[in-house]
Amino acid sequence: MSLALLLPLGLAALAAWLLPMLIHLARRSEQWPTDFAALRWLRHRPKPRHRLRFEDWPLLLLRLLLLALLALWLARPVLSGAEGDRPWIALAAGADPSAARAAAAAHDAELRWLAPGFPSVADGASAPPAEARAVPAGSLLRELDALLPAQTRLTVFVPERLHGLDAQRLQLSRRVEWEIVAGNASQPPATPDATVPPPALRYVAERTPDARYIRAALSAWDTGSAGPHRPADIATASTPPRSDANGLIWLAPGAVPAAVLDKARNGAIVLLDAQAQWPGGVGTRRAAAWRDRSGAVLAEGVHYGRGRLLRLTRPLAPAQLPELLEPGFVAALRAMFQPLPPAPALALARDMAPRTGAVAAALPPQDLRPWLAVAIALAALLERWLATRARGGSGP
Repeated sequence: MSLALLLPLGLAALAAWLLPMLIHLARRSEQWPTDFAALRWLRHRPKPRHRLRFEDWPLLLLRLLLLALLALWLARPVLSGAEGDRPWIALAAGADPSAARAAAAAHDAELRWLAPGFPSVADGASAPPAEARAVPAGSLLRELDALLPAQTRLTVFVPERLHGLDAQRLQLSRRVEWEIVAGNASQPPATPDATVPPPALRYVAERTPDARYIRAALSAWDTGSAGPHRPADIATASTPPRSDANGLIWLAPGAVPAAVLDKARNGAIVLLDAQAQWPGGVGTRRAAAWRDRSGAVLAEGVHYGRGRLLRLTRPLAPAQLPELLEPGFVAALRAMFQPLPPAPALALARDMAPRTGAVAAALPPQDLRPWLAVAIALAALLERWLATRARGGSGP
């Protein structure tokens, strides 16, 4: 453990020590000389001695202590390395808790769910809180590794198949005891597939002949779907798209307006005209988003902000793009506006034991000012009691 001051300049308040000393020295003026008749006729008067003398030493020392505590409070003291070294056991959702409870009792360890907030595992509980399945297990393990002190021993009980992983194997700052027990994978409930809403279409006057092919594809967008038919949002470039549109098709040559780029930056998929200009900052490495039967790229795209920017490589004319007249054009257009599939998150737990090598996070030091505030309050009450008691007990 080590003590540090975040604001050492606050110790300058110790200069206020002069105040109680001056107050106690000034109390000497309360002693008035009294003439006695028997001493009036003495020839030699004794010369008075002037000595530095303090009255009420306990009260003076208490006042100095009170000022020292105030100065220390202003200096913002913190204590580092005061964390406990009690071992922790984290229980993943889906794992049998009986083995984890036995290990916690044997090693006097903290037994917590691998869930947001890391709640304690109650006696008899066999399932974690409902929100445990909403956060990936990999993120929770990284958070727990950053919160615990470096010397704390960590054991994780996981089921044979673990859900909530990401694209890479876990790498933590400490060695983790990876215990695999019986149980079911903590996979969240599957959501039913929903038809992708159609994008909005905006075009300029010179692209009116090209827009008819997109208009026909949007009209057949929901054909065969069991849900209600969604009317296509088609208008000229001056009309802003509806808020429920799944992206935007922008048929206009030249520079792309900032409002269109903002939609992609905020998470939408935007398909640009073949003669539209890529915005600044977009590199030359672009992934193919649509190919013909021979493998030629018909549309390419890049990630842009939280969304994607796509651009056609050929004009929307049957002579250059014969796929416009084929039955699969609607399916190809719908595929470009499908959201990206989620990364695989389910794996065998024996293959996903965390590795070491990550940089340990520095834990915030413990702030001592709340404790100092309590000490200051007690010292102030004791000072008032001593000062009142000393004044009441003084003689005439």
